[in-house]
Amino acid sequence: MREQYVTDGLAETELPADPMDQFALWFKEAARETALVHEPNAMVVSTADAEGRPSSRTVLLKAFDERGFVFFTNYASRKARELSANPYVSLLFPWHPMARQVIVTGTATRVGREETVAYFRTRPHGSQLGAWASAQSSVLVSREELDRSYADLAARYPEGEQVPAPPNWGGFRVSPRTVEFWQGRTNRLHDRLRYARDTESGAWRVERLSP
Repeated sequence: MREQYVTDGLAETELPADPMDQFALWFKEAARETALVHEPNAMVVSTADAEGRPSSRTVLLKAFDERGFVFFTNYASRKARELSANPYVSLLFPWHPMARQVIVTGTATRVGREETVAYFRTRPHGSQLGAWASAQSSVLVSREELDRSYADLAARYPEGEQVPAPPNWGGFRVSPRTVEFWQGRTNRLHDRLRYARDTESGAWRVERLSP
């Protein structure tokens, strides 16, 4: 299976100085193409444990700004435990219908409790209950165990009643060290432009990678 990518390409002269500005532009374009790109904020989060063994999963991006990319999770989940032991992380936004990818490498730190609570209050009621009901990444005896936990919570916090944010649940912010913008081109001669942050000055430079 092979598809020939026919796009306008990506040139260094088109890029803003900051990668988050370029990400905002591409994210906006992906969000407009909802008929093609399902959940453009879906990203593959890759972590590794203290021994370097990797794991990946799809997570929804919930915020981004000049400080980085934010997602939320149970702090007892596998990804959270791995980030506690090894904060280095990779994010991949696979916008295949647009022949685009964004690949981020950086380090993850927990967001403040106030930011977590503010976001939690925007979640639908069912999602709030779900955050309490699921001991994420732990082994379940059966589906009924999970459904029973949710039903108990639904009885305790009926629709319309404020659900408190779980104490062991919150956000991570990924501060980028590199951000690569990948644009598919014909004959597999893709455009790969990567922003890399200087460790001393903090300034961004752009480098072109061979496809």
